[in-house]
Amino acid sequence: MNKSINATKLNLILCLFFLTTICLRLNGKTGNVLSQYRPEAYVWQSQSENSSGSMPCGGGSIGLNVWAEDNDILFYAQRSGAFDENNTLLKAGRFRLSFPDRKSPSVFRQKLNLWDGDMELQLDDIHITIWVDVFQPVIHLSITSKLGCNATLSYESWRYRDRLIRPLEYQQCSYKFGKVKGLKTKADSMTPSQHGIVFYHVNPDSTVFDATAWEQGLQAFRKTMYNPLRNRISGGMLSCPDFSFIGTRDGIYASTDFRAWQFATNRPVKRTEITIALNDTQEGLTQFQNETTALCKHKASSDKSRAWWHSFWQRSYIKAEGAGATLSRNYTLFRYMLGCNAYGAWPTKFNGGLFTFDPVYVDKKYPFTPDFRRWGGGTFTAQNQRLVYWPMIKSGDFDMLKPQLDFYARILPTAMLRVKNYWGHAGACFPEQIENFGLPNIDEYGTKRPSDFDRGVEYNAWLEYTWDTILEFCEMALEAHQYGNLDIKAYLPLIKQSVIFFDTHYQWLAKKRGRKALDGDGHIVIYPGSGGETYKMAYNPANTIAGLQTVITSLCNYMHAEGCDSDSIAPFKAMLQRIPPLPYRTVEGHKMLSPAQLWMRVNNKELTQLYAVFPWRQYGVGKDDLETALNTWRYDPFVKQFKGIESWEQANIFAACLGLTDEAVYWEQKKLGDGPYRFPAFWGPGHDWAPDHNWGGSGMIGLQEMLLQKDERGNDIPLPAWPKNWPVKYKFAY
Repeated sequence: MNKSINATKLNLILCLFFLTTICLRLNGKTGNVLSQYRPEAYVWQSQSENSSGSMPCGGGSIGLNVWAEDNDILFYAQRSGAFDENNTLLKAGRFRLSFPDRKSPSVFRQKLNLWDGDMELQLDDIHITIWVDVFQPVIHLSITSKLGCNATLSYESWRYRDRLIRPLEYQQCSYKFGKVKGLKTKADSMTPSQHGIVFYHVNPDSTVFDATAWEQGLQAFRKTMYNPLRNRISGGMLSCPDFSFIGTRDGIYASTDFRAWQFATNRPVKRTEITIALNDTQEGLTQFQNETTALCKHKASSDKSRAWWHSFWQRSYIKAEGAGATLSRNYTLFRYMLGCNAYGAWPTKFNGGLFTFDPVYVDKKYPFTPDFRRWGGGTFTAQNQRLVYWPMIKSGDFDMLKPQLDFYARILPTAMLRVKNYWGHAGACFPEQIENFGLPNIDEYGTKRPSDFDRGVEYNAWLEYTWDTILEFCEMALEAHQYGNLDIKAYLPLIKQSVIFFDTHYQWLAKKRGRKALDGDGHIVIYPGSGGETYKMAYNPANTIAGLQTVITSLCNYMHAEGCDSDSIAPFKAMLQRIPPLPYRTVEGHKMLSPAQLWMRVNNKELTQLYAVFPWRQYGVGKDDLETALNTWRYDPFVKQFKGIESWEQANIFAACLGLTDEAVYWEQKKLGDGPYRFPAFWGPGHDWAPDHNWGGSGMIGLQEMLLQKDERGNDIPLPAWPKNWPVKYKFAY
């Protein structure tokens, strides 16, 4: 009898286990998904104090910060690519709508319609809708009022005059540390007409590009290198047919003086449309004016843009309830912000994207213009940028990878030129603090370099030999093809030349030191190398080794699948055999991953010994020797010291990838919980700036990894670090 009861209990337990397994798997990428996911709108019922209480809106390549203050509706507008001569990323300006008839509205509402990608504001009977065309760089505003209203529209610019760049303010451009005295941001041109205004900034022929090329010994190639700054014109046109120009006024907002070009309605209006086109070109002023005028006259329908956003939300989503609801909401809000630069010509910047606001509201020691952000406007820090773009693989936003991949494809010839000119061999080298024209940042390269120091290496304790982050973008391209069938033929030269550089350069260095190019086991010796900005003058750093192993393997698999002949694949297979094995060490009897075989000093706080877990996924749930990675997380003294959440810190990602549910929850709630500003997905400033996009990107990655990973054979592992009592539905691209 007891045996029968026990057998029955056992069968019941097995059935429950089987059903639980099915339920868990139904939560996976093709299982318990919503027939149509429709994100909830985000709503405020009160006005904001200042621009730090703004709400993002945008599309295509344009971001807006929209807020209501003292019964006025204001917004900043910024388009990807508006770089000035000093490589500051310029705002187009600030726009202000005032309603003199409604000085004290009793009803206020501001709603971000994520589903449609637009925003609605209400002041009593006045309704304002703002949307940005996904496919044309045009902002649309419609104002309706049942009773009819008078309105004033202002275009406000702080660049109405030349502005001397002050100490600390140099951070906004490529002259980060203020070595050029008397540097200015040149004034814009403004041409008002009866029903609108044209505004634009013109770069001269000589810019920070030229100064950088001279500093780095490449002045002979200035005319042939890619140069996005020379004669660049950026700006736009405001068209407001029911308004008339009434003059200018001067004022101060936050910490910055400005001039406003004001337009007013001639009579109360019940409906009116306002259009703002943003544009940039290097083809001259006539081209700029013709293109911008055509954009303003283009009769656009919001239907196509709405359809794009609807499709965007069906690609993937996370919808959690209960304790996970805040995390999934902020994940969704931040993914929307990334979607606002889906089709920009330039990547979304880690240090604020298109949504920076007055810097004095980030830190009082920065009383500068709205153009300001720390770490430059046209300078791209690769270790930070990678975290903005990695989550797009799981979310299925493969088309949104294009701005970042194109960024590197454009500067590939410059990267190869540097290698050939400095070292005389093949390959492409991409430094860490890289400009939009492909050279190391002028100040980070080192303005006080010894005359005999290697011209190809930054004279910088943090950045020297930090070259391997390019491998992550190469792997993104290969995975985007694998999981999203993205056509990456245009990026193959980038991938190939990037891995060729490491194989060729470190053999070249070895031959300069001694007779042999390889070690006794037939491997290249990666020295001097670097574990991010942290483990410096490293011997065989783990992050570089894991990256080369993974990318070369993925490249060979891609070439094989594409039908490449064996002779073209063979050099890369041989290269793979020359990559040294990952380094390990033992601490207090525990075997663990090591940052490198040896290193000279510790400069920063990155956990590159765990990069074999993420992004390279050689260790993790369902993979061999998980214990070694767990030992690294638990016992490595650097890991214990450096675990954190700010900006690019990624304890949340490692905990999730290792299947540590409680720790993943702890770190993810700190990472993806509400930020310090009114809009909850505005994080920072952390190590960088606000809103901190690599903070948001790393938060997205951690949440994704809690929900779905793959084992050694590529099979799905649903909910590897997700709490059992957190209801969730989700959909990923893989």
